[in-house]
Amino acid sequence: MIEYWNPLVERMPVDELEKMQERKLRNLVSYVYQHSDFYKKRFDDAGVKPEDIRTLNDLRKLPFTYKSDLRDTYPTGMFCVSNEQLARFHVSSGTTGKPTVVGYTHNDVKEWSISLARALTSIGVGRGDVIQVSYGYGLFTGGLGLHYGAEEVGSTVLPTSSGNTEKQLELMQDLNSSVIACTPSYFLFMNEVANQAGVSIQGDTRLRAGIFGAEPWSEEMRGRIEEATGIKAYDVYGTSELSGPLFTECQYQDGIHIWADQFLIEVIDPETGEQLGDGERGELVITTLAKEALPLVRYRIGDITVINKEPCRCGRTHPRIMRVLGRADDMLIVRGINVFPGQVESVLMTIPEVGEHFMIIVDRVNELDVMKVQIEMTDEAFSDKVNDIITLEKKVETSLKNVLNIAVKVELVEKGTIPRSMGKAKKVMDNRKL
Repeated sequence: MIEYWNPLVERMPVDELEKMQERKLRNLVSYVYQHSDFYKKRFDDAGVKPEDIRTLNDLRKLPFTYKSDLRDTYPTGMFCVSNEQLARFHVSSGTTGKPTVVGYTHNDVKEWSISLARALTSIGVGRGDVIQVSYGYGLFTGGLGLHYGAEEVGSTVLPTSSGNTEKQLELMQDLNSSVIACTPSYFLFMNEVANQAGVSIQGDTRLRAGIFGAEPWSEEMRGRIEEATGIKAYDVYGTSELSGPLFTECQYQDGIHIWADQFLIEVIDPETGEQLGDGERGELVITTLAKEALPLVRYRIGDITVINKEPCRCGRTHPRIMRVLGRADDMLIVRGINVFPGQVESVLMTIPEVGEHFMIIVDRVNELDVMKVQIEMTDEAFSDKVNDIITLEKKVETSLKNVLNIAVKVELVEKGTIPRSMGKAKKVMDNRKL
């Protein structure tokens, strides 16, 4: 049975949705022009006035916004409201330079909760479910985002945050968690710890669904997770600048529904900035249509994906983005070839003899790029025979070369060798000085 949080909005005819978007876009442009010195200057520099934006086709007249803008205007230079009107701050921990600060009014928090309420309902989560939220709480948006959305749909929240894995497994059993929300890497680690303790997630818990995100993961990884634990694994999407986790797949697991009454999405050519058509792969750009404190106009997310506007089997009319291949700035260029970590994962997960944990290491030797992948073997594939290991390494190398079009050195290691992560997994070590 298909359920909806707000069927009138979620099943709204596309032409009505687009009319709503046009009205909200006009209001947004006027709002930020009046309330943000940053946007007023950005628009003026681009020669655009609010009255120039009348239809969705006019969106391309507006300049892009970048993550660097948030850092350059640190802490609140892009905000449209005063601090007295804020209900909350969240802060992302940038690896370089200043972090990004995002503010929320009470209405922003409510809109965030509604977005996730629709998403959770679309995967059959609601009253009667116990949701174990194992994303980090605090300045990071993941934990509190899922927390508020789960409460909105009437679920019971178990706010475990990340870490303390043995206790998490104990509580999962004792409090009958039915849904877990965390990074896929942490759930894989949790399953390892459970197996070592003689606990079966499939047999000893009531867990039936996982909401996994905050890092790229492949369709093949989904298959591994579902086969190993017996749960349904759903993709979740959002960024800290937008509001953290916002959208999920529906029960059909065929793309992530983006609520068109709250967000306007585009896909562009990362090099030229030109809009691409539906079904063409490019960089995701999002315009917020309902945010008050920190609206974002044509914000370049950096994630590489495809927009799908075909009707979904669930009956929702809002557009979907297909599984994110990776971030444009996470893409490795090795000997002139573009390589995403997600492509490597997709290949590895089709080879039964290797495990789920791997590390990509890129070096430069004698002015030549050299790429190596360390990958753990499964217990069943582990062998003391050198020839068996060499044969398997050659098999993996051939599979990677067929997809990536470059030669890759593969090093098989024992299970437990690759470092585990309680949050976002680190899967790349680029030792080149570029």
